[in-house]
Amino acid sequence: MQLSAAPYEERLTAPRSWWLISFLVGVSMALILLPFGTLPMLGGLAGGTAAAAVVTSSYGSVRIRVVGGHLIAGEAKIPVSALGEAEVLDAEEARAWRTHKADPRCFMLLRAYVPGALRIDVTDPADPTPYVFLSTREPERLAQALRAAKAGADAA
Repeated sequence: MQLSAAPYEERLTAPRSWWLISFLVGVSMALILLPFGTLPMLGGLAGGTAAAAVVTSSYGSVRIRVVGGHLIAGEAKIPVSALGEAEVLDAEEARAWRTHKADPRCFMLLRAYVPGALRIDVTDPADPTPYVFLSTREPERLAQALRAAKAGADAA
């Protein structure tokens, strides 16, 4: 697999406060099981914390990558040749594109705890998706990696 000129990889991890909430879910389970004794209470603490941590980890494990002439965002794999200009969005503009400006046909990789975003037009006429909306902590660097990958694909 050929790497793009400017590889990019980002993992949208869950915020630290969510891990505290995972622990508090375990505490809640422990309190629920407290009337049944110490051992069930400890099991509830461990099991509840572990279950909440698995959910938090799986939600926070989504990746955005630009590699091999493709944009890979979560489960979507889009060739950079099918993408148009990337528009870097600040927090306020990203909120607008997530809500009242959103097109129901677009592909959105949303993480509400990530303030920045990138909106990329889809130029493939066979694709009904008008644009791709990606929550990202580094929208400028992602846009630069997409431009470099597109230039590398055009040169090849």
